[in-house]
Amino acid sequence: MVIGRIKIRVPSVIKKGEVVPVMALVTHPMETGLRKTKDGKVVPAYFINDVDVFYGNDRITHCDWTYAISANPFISFYLKADKAAPLKIVYKDNKGGVYQQSVQINPR
Repeated sequence: MVIGRIKIRVPSVIKKGEVVPVMALVTHPMETGLRKTKDGKVVPAYFINDVDVFYGNDRITHCDWTYAISANPFISFYLKADKAAPLKIVYKDNKGGVYQQSVQINPR
């Protein structure tokens, strides 16, 4: 598993001003710190706890997550595509990892 790999999906054709769905998936184990291995050792907590979404220079949403999110979390939301600009999603985990991916939004 490659931790932090992000896939973002947006429609291939977008009209200016259209509200479009955005879907994103990040590869991350999201360990709670409550699970034990077969030999009884606790698997340390390791989870995404901070998510920011930027459209151009504007942060359009922020999420504070806890360990109660499943492995390889998937998010979806809607975006009003009113300008040509990158859409960037930044995930941060509790061990200092930062993972980001961008897609260019080019409404016609």
